[in-house]
Order: sequence, then C-alpha cells, then structure tokens
Amino acid sequence: MFEKTVEKRLETWLEFRKNLEKSLDPLQEVWDFWNQAPFIPYNQYIDHYYQNAWPSPWEIIAKNKYDDFTKALMIGWTLKITKRFNESEIFLQTVVDITSQREYNLVYVDNSWVINYSDNGPIDVKNLPDSFKVENLIELTTPR
Repeated sequence: MFEKTVEKRLETWLEFRKNLEKSLDPLQEVWDFWNQAPFIPYNQYIDHYYQNAWPSPWEIIAKNKYDDFTKALMIGWTLKITKRFNESEIFLQTVVDITSQREYNLVYVDNSWVINYSDNGPIDVKNLPDSFKVENLIELTTPR
C-alpha cells in the first residue's frame, strides 16, 4: 500500500477497514497492516504530546511518514473508525521501560489487548512488564 499514490493508499486503507469488520483476528491484522509502513525514526510533522495539533489520519497517509507514535496512532484510528470497534475504549499510551530506558507507544483496546509493543502483534495486557512508567495517556476518539 505504502508505495502507491495518495489516492490509492486512501482507497486501500478504506478497503482494509471494511475487511476488518468481518475479520477473525482484527487486532493481528491491523498490526500486520501498519507494521509494513515505512519507518522513520522521528516524524517532525506530529507532536505526540499535543493532541490538538495532530493531523487527521488522512493527512498522515498523504504524508506517508510513520514513526513509532504515528504507527500506533494509525493502528488506534483504524480500529476506531470501524463499526466493530467504534464503541471500544482505545487508548494511546506512551511508556518508558525503566529497566531498559526504552520508550514505547502502545495501543490499548478495551483494556484487554495491547498493540505495538512486541513485533509479534497484539498481546494480553496482563503480559506487559511491570517496569513501565506512563509518560502520556490519551483516549482516542473518532478522528475529525
């Protein structure tokens, strides 16, 4: 998807969201989809601590630049825009592992599943390390 034109990327994202409605494993599928996004270490177009300045998901797809936070944001919004997950509580949480000093941008779905922590996709929230310190917590709503 990510090498296509803006219009084709938007069409692909729409079709993907439609397919999530009937997916047997939508959390794994949304992880797999966004895990293919072209990674950049830092996305200068988005300040993850200032939600009012965030671009819309359509603008993010148009820019086609994804750091760890932007990828987490798109995972959350992809779910939130579907009928299947529009009533779900979806939180974006920036945490620091105090043991490794590594930062993670995690997507919590209904306080049961976490996406964007391991390279394998969603994990049960009970399997997260106890060494996480919360830096930022934002509930995602349907984007503007």
